[in-house]
Amino acid sequence: MLITKETQNALNKFAREVVMQSRKNLNDLDKNTSCKLDKSIDFNLNISKNSFGLDFEMEDYGQFQDKGVSGFIKKYDTPFTYRDNRPPPNKLDSWIVRRGIAPRDKNGKFISRKSLQFLISRKIFFYGIKPSLFFTKPFEKEFKKLPNTVVEAFGLDVEKFFKNTLEKPVKPKK
Repeated sequence: MLITKETQNALNKFAREVVMQSRKNLNDLDKNTSCKLDKSIDFNLNISKNSFGLDFEMEDYGQFQDKGVSGFIKKYDTPFTYRDNRPPPNKLDSWIVRRGIAPRDKNGKFISRKSLQFLISRKIFFYGIKPSLFFTKPFEKEFKKLPNTVVEAFGLDVEKFFKNTLEKPVKPKK
């Protein structure tokens, strides 16, 4: 059975909406300080004679922002967890600058950036990253709207297909 233009259009519309709403969610949740993750969210729709493949891409850390990461103390319903290693403090430097974080000690002196990086890294290690579901929610919402033409065209369990797609880690952007 050939893939119809209608099916291809439905899949393209589905993927575009997921990408657009995911980007909007990043901004609404104030998780888009560098815009790097926002710009990396994309999709690839591969159509062959009897099948199709739909992959979503984003920076590799996007899945941690979406699904969250359990900390050593605070646990979330997520496949990711901090067990032994803390997030690298030096990776927090530009984030600290973009956020304008410059706390002072009890004497009014600024805390050194290295100390601040260490403290934030330690807090993330202990308390994790709360799931934002910036990608998961739009995916599930748009999936419910996906026309039955996709199901009818292939006679396969599309819900199972997309559920497996959602459970797989998102491909890192190259």
